[in-house]
Amino acid sequence: GTYYFLYSPVGNATAVAGVVQGNGTSTATAFSSSNARDFNLEGLGVLAATVSATYSTKQSLSGSVSYAAGGSVAFSGTYDAAYEATPSLAALAGTFTGQVASSAGVENATVTVSGSGAVSGAGTSGCSTTGSVTPRAQGNVFNISLSFGGAPCLFANQTLSGIAYFNSTTKRLYAATPNAARTDGVLFVGIKP
Repeated sequence: GTYYFLYSPVGNATAVAGVVQGNGTSTATAFSSSNARDFNLEGLGVLAATVSATYSTKQSLSGSVSYAAGGSVAFSGTYDAAYEATPSLAALAGTFTGQVASSAGVENATVTVSGSGAVSGAGTSGCSTTGSVTPRAQGNVFNISLSFGGAPCLFANQTLSGIAYFNSTTKRLYAATPNAARTDGVLFVGIKP
């Protein structure tokens, strides 16, 4: 029942502008969520919202995100059969360079994943993290848990959990970990050679 919608800024499909996360329900061809949080990386912060959409199984999803503070945004997407692949720690293993984002801003970071699923990472601010990734039983997705070091980490001495997705074609890793209160979180996007 948990979902993560990563979205791009208009005109730049390779970048990530934020993530909408929450708990959803589906009936027939309708999807809805009453507790969405939009973790926006374009300066809007974390916004409470609801999601209403229709879908065609393994084909498409379209709907709108309606914000508690007012306004709504329409979205649409098409199904990617890569979701049916089995997530592989062997394929994921390696070092990713990219950017990590939170309410504190965006910084360059490096994340390394071992063949056993151990994670270590560091940002240019000096914040470091350790953790683990484990493949999910269904869907080409990993569960991820990150434990942050002390200062200067925004989430000093805290552990955040979420999901990670590895695109084996582009060699790009996406990881999203909200905090327990869903008032903030960390998003990492990186690529390995």
